[in-house]
This record gives sequence, C-alpha cells and structure tokens, in this order.
Amino acid sequence: MGVKYDTSARTITIHTQHTTYQMKIGPYGFLLHTYYGARTEGDFSYVVGYGDRGFSGNPNDAGMDRTVSADVLPLEYSCEGNGDYRPAALSVRLPNGASGCDLRYASHHVEQGKYSLPGLPSVFGQPEEAETLVVLLKDVVGNVSVELKYGIFYDMDVITRAVVIRNVSEEDLVLQRADSLSLDLAYGKWDMIHFHGRHVMERVPERLSVGHEEITVGSRRGSSSHQHNPFVILAGKNTDEDHGPCLGAAFLYSGSFECCAGAEQFETTRLLMGIQSERLDYRLGPGEAFFGPEVALAFSGRGLTELSHLFHDLISRNVIRGPWKNVRRPVLINTWEAMGMDFDRDKLIGMAKASRDLGIEMLVLDDGWFGARNDDNAGLGDWQANETKLGGSIGSLAGEIRGLGLKFGLWIEPEMVNEDSDLYRAHPDWALTIPGKLPVRARNQLVLDFSRTEIVDAVFDQLAKVLDECRPDYLKMDMNRSLSDVYSAVAGYQSQGEILYRYTLGVYHFLDRMTERYPEMLIEGCSGGGGRFDAGMLYYTPQIWCSDNTDAIDRLLIQYGTSFGYPPSTWGAHVSAVPNGCTGRSVPFGTRAVTAMAGTFGYELDPGHLTDEEKAEIPRQIEAFKKYWPLLHQGRYYRLTDVAKDTKKAAWMVVSPDRSEALVSVVAMDSGHRMFGEFVPCRGLDPDALYEDVRSGGRFTGTMLMEVGLPIGSCFGHKWMRQYDAGQVLLRRAEDR
Repeated sequence: MGVKYDTSARTITIHTQHTTYQMKIGPYGFLLHTYYGARTEGDFSYVVGYGDRGFSGNPNDAGMDRTVSADVLPLEYSCEGNGDYRPAALSVRLPNGASGCDLRYASHHVEQGKYSLPGLPSVFGQPEEAETLVVLLKDVVGNVSVELKYGIFYDMDVITRAVVIRNVSEEDLVLQRADSLSLDLAYGKWDMIHFHGRHVMERVPERLSVGHEEITVGSRRGSSSHQHNPFVILAGKNTDEDHGPCLGAAFLYSGSFECCAGAEQFETTRLLMGIQSERLDYRLGPGEAFFGPEVALAFSGRGLTELSHLFHDLISRNVIRGPWKNVRRPVLINTWEAMGMDFDRDKLIGMAKASRDLGIEMLVLDDGWFGARNDDNAGLGDWQANETKLGGSIGSLAGEIRGLGLKFGLWIEPEMVNEDSDLYRAHPDWALTIPGKLPVRARNQLVLDFSRTEIVDAVFDQLAKVLDECRPDYLKMDMNRSLSDVYSAVAGYQSQGEILYRYTLGVYHFLDRMTERYPEMLIEGCSGGGGRFDAGMLYYTPQIWCSDNTDAIDRLLIQYGTSFGYPPSTWGAHVSAVPNGCTGRSVPFGTRAVTAMAGTFGYELDPGHLTDEEKAEIPRQIEAFKKYWPLLHQGRYYRLTDVAKDTKKAAWMVVSPDRSEALVSVVAMDSGHRMFGEFVPCRGLDPDALYEDVRSGGRFTGTMLMEVGLPIGSCFGHKWMRQYDAGQVLLRRAEDR
C-alpha cells in the first residue's frame, strides 16, 4: 500500500496520502535518511554528500575510500562506535567496558496491519488501514541486532517509529542509550517548539532556533512530568499556523524521557527521542530484547494548525480506546475543592442533592475515603473504605448517590504509600528506598515499587475489592510526587533506568487490568494535574486532568499549549470557586465556564457557597455544553490568538467537519474599553458560504470572517467589557445568500 523498494536506487520509500518518507541503503550498508516531507516521487539520494572530511573517520571496511564517514552521513538510526561523533540513538557497553556498535542494513520486509509492543501502548489500527515496515540492522561485530519498526497509516498521514534491540551475542550487554526515534534532516533550517512548565503551569510553548548547540528537553522524574512534555515540533523558520513545513513527534510513553535536537557541523539536523538515557544501564542477557516505546510522526507543509489536526485525529481515533472514545463525558462535580478530606455521609449526600438539583450528572468522591486518611500524612496504601467516616459501606454510599439520579466516581492513588499506613508497616521493602539512606519524602509519601509485578497485583487486588463493591462509573487515578531513591529490593544489580522503565510498564499493567475488569468505567489520568499528560497515558485513560491550576485565565495558556498535540476531548477542565486556590484571582462565573467548556467540563466547588445567580447559571452552562458538545469535541479546533503574547484577548474556535457550524470563544484580557473596532479573524470556514451569528442575526461570508474577522463586540453582546469577561458566538451556515 505505502512502501516501495527501488532495487536499482536501493531506496525504501514510504508514502502516505500527503507525505513521503525515504531512506536509502548507502555505501557499505549504512542506512541513510534522505527525505521526510510533502508527498512526491523520486530519488532523494542527492542530499547525501560524500567527500574526504577532516577529522571524520572512515569505516574500516571502506579500505582506502575516504569519502564515506558515519560522522557526516544522514543516518536512519544512529549509534555510538561507528565513527559518528554526534549524539547517538544507541549506545551499547560491552562486557570489557568498551562502548562500540556499528549498525548496517541487513534486510527489510512489509507486514499487513500495525505492529504492537508487549506491555507498551501503541497506535492501533485495523489490518486494512495500516501496514508495518520492518528494517533489520545488524552490528558488524555481531553483538546486537536492531529492528526498526514503521507503522504506516496511509489515510491519516502518520508514521510511527519503534525499535527492538536484541542481544545476539553470548554475553551480557548493557544499553546506555536506546532511543526510539533518530531522524536526520540533511536540508532545511528549523526551530524546535517544545512545551515546558511546572506544577500548576504545564505545557507552555517555547520556540527555539535549532543551531549548532544541542537542545535537550526531558524528564528525570519517573513520569513524563510537569516540566517538559514528550511532544515536540520541528518547524521551518517562517512556519506559522497556516503556512510552512513542520513535523511533530509524540512519544507514547509516560515515564522519564529525553528529546534532543541540534545541527551538526555540515548543517544536518538530528532529532532524537526515547527513554531517559541518564543512568539507563539496561542489561540485556544473551537472546533478550529491549522494546523501545513508540514515537508517532506527522508532517504538514501547511503550518501548525494542520499538524495539530493530524495529532488530534490520531489520538482520538487510534490511541484512545473503549466505550468513552466518542461519547460525551458526564458533567461531574468533585468533592476536593468543596471539602477536602473533611466530610461525612451527611455532607456527601447533601452535596449530591444540591448538585443533582443544578443538573450535574456525577459526584466524584476524592481523597480521604479510605484507611486512616484525614490528612495527607497517613493512610495511603490502605485501600479499604473508612466505613465510620462514610457512615456505612462504600457500596451503600454509592447506591444512595445513584438513587438520587447521579453517577458515582472515586479517586485513587495506587502508586503511593504513607509510612504511617498498615501497608508500609507490613511491607516496608515495597517502597522505593535506598538501604542506609533516609528517603526523600514528597507530600509526606513514598513510592511503591511498581517495577515488581507482585506489588502491582497486590495493590490492584486490594482496590478491586472496593471497586467491585461500589462499581464506580468514573475513576480518577492520581500520582502526586516524582520518583527518587530508585532502588528495588529484589533487583539485585541496581540499574536506575531499567527499574524506572519497568516501573512504567507496571503502571501500564495496572491500567490494563483496570480496563479489562471494568470496561465501562471512565478513567481520568492525573499526576498533580498535568504531570503525566502524554499520548501513552491516553491509550488507557481517555482524558487527563489538565492541571491542578483551575484559574480560568491561567488555564487559557495551559490549554493553548496543550492544543498543539492533544485533542480537546482529552483535557480535564472544570469550573472552580473564586478566589482561586492557586492564584487568588477572581474571574467571572461565565468566563470560568467558557474556559472549561473547551475541555471535558465539570465543577470543583461547593454548591452550598454559590450565589442564587450562580445557581441559576449552572443549568444554563450545562445545557450549553451538552448542545455544543458534538461541535466542541468532534469539530476542528483552531487557535485564533497566541495566548502567550496577545495582551488584549484570548480566542479560539471549533468548526464542524462539514463547516456548517462554528463556535467562537473569546476572553477579554485587557480592561477599560469596549474593543469596538477590533475583530477576531476566524479560520477553517467555507469561504463561499454565508454564516449567521445565531444570537445577533448578523450575516457574514466565510471570506469576510476569515479575512477581516468577527466584530469582537458581538462576542459580548455589545456590552461594556470588563477584564476577564468572556463571550461565545455560534455561527451557522445560512440557508440563503
């Protein structure tokens, strides 16, 4: 379908509907990367330059030929030890302590359908919609073999990359680096867009020029982290939302990772992505294999918006699984911001009744329902309901809440343990702690060793007894600290990287068991908000709590950055109380709803503390969300302003697939004037169609709205705008011209 092999040119070309990816079997079996971009035909071998380059060594089997050097070739998969001095995708330490590998092409073949990876998430597809190219590379000395796997989604314009590294020697080897993606671009000047942040301010975009230094981002925290997201973009120097080349790389992995980009001495840009290599030291015994997590690649020649749409489609259709894939999520209210851990049955039932009367569909019982859990210093790991606190069994509580007409949800944090818990007292060796060293605490908790399957299964079995009793409709799975003191009591040789890799596999194993046992349950991922927001986690949890920061204005930037790689249906977003607990800022109630409506929508507040006006507003907000949901989460998402730079307004819109409807949302960032005379240029509309502002009756052609824009006053009903006011305009294709 999409793979062609030219026997004379020795090129392997992958075609999707609109893109082409090409590699070449070069001199002495080096596998070279020659092109990734807009669909075309031809042999791009001419991008490879040969010549005698000073201080760039030549392979031994080249004899007197000085024109070939791995140091300057655009390699398809780079390795340390073959004369390439650039950052390498693969580094192998031999039994004698030396590091050396020299990979050459051995063979390739095509398989129908998409490959899978044992224990790891990966993009899936029906056999007829995908195929797999497998390229085998072998070390000339015979220590390792490397399978490069390419999943080709022709109609979606996506190519996935994964690597399988096998020890084919008779002695133990140690992987010092094992990246999944190595991509050399021998042409073009590029910027790197990455998404940095911190707890309560995640995925802030930053655009850096890729020069001759090496730009490295990643996480050493045991999770994909608040600080850096495992999604990056290489963009042409003049690429913007609608113009220019760009390619994105999304790592389907939720553990420590790194991504590196840099231009070498002869201007080839190398992009690497894989698990964190620092202290990796992953041992491979004879015959054993390491499976590198998957990277999804997409290319657009028409700017960042189209690239975002490619990833939105991929994640929505071919990463997210289960019955909630294309279904509106329940409008929920979470107990945390309303009462923390200070609750009893009467308070919970009172909150449930008040929520039901407002039209809310589900009550989520957050932290504090189990063990001796009255603050965050005790009880984690003891997954038995506190029946004294709950006024009876958790099953009876869930039944009473359902009897009120609400669904029931529950919070868990299975990877963590307090030292003040029955679990820790019985099994102190289950926590990640280093013998003879006092452990680093965070939130006064330690981390359970999820690299050990028996611990994962024990925690799952304990939780399953609770879940079997109350059968929650929704589960919020949290993780509230980074990993440190990485030492496994049963590992013997302590390879930090191997333990962290197996820890992530343990998290996936836990989630696999959850989805298998409770297939109808909606699971929301969480790690102090957005600390584990990645495509790998979305394989198991169709939504992720976007951030613990629920301030509607900060959320505009967080959701703006998130939109580059992740579809709005995955953004856990709620209306919270003011002044906001993170920022102290007060934002109008309607603005909080407009911002949250861009995501999954729900509430984090105490209904008993609402004003009469706010209580009257909630049913209207919920009705609007339900009405707009097909548009919001099945339409095309467009960024209309750069939230990081525009000081006057933040604006975005969604357009239905047939372009017959669009919803424009605007938040005023400035104050003191009406903004009359200002316009919000729309995007994605049919230029020849006539659109009507459903509220005002104003009519505009698609060209008018995209070239000039929507008059911003109509977004706010032509009223005097205060700072942080928000408005929405529903545009509908008019029946006549």
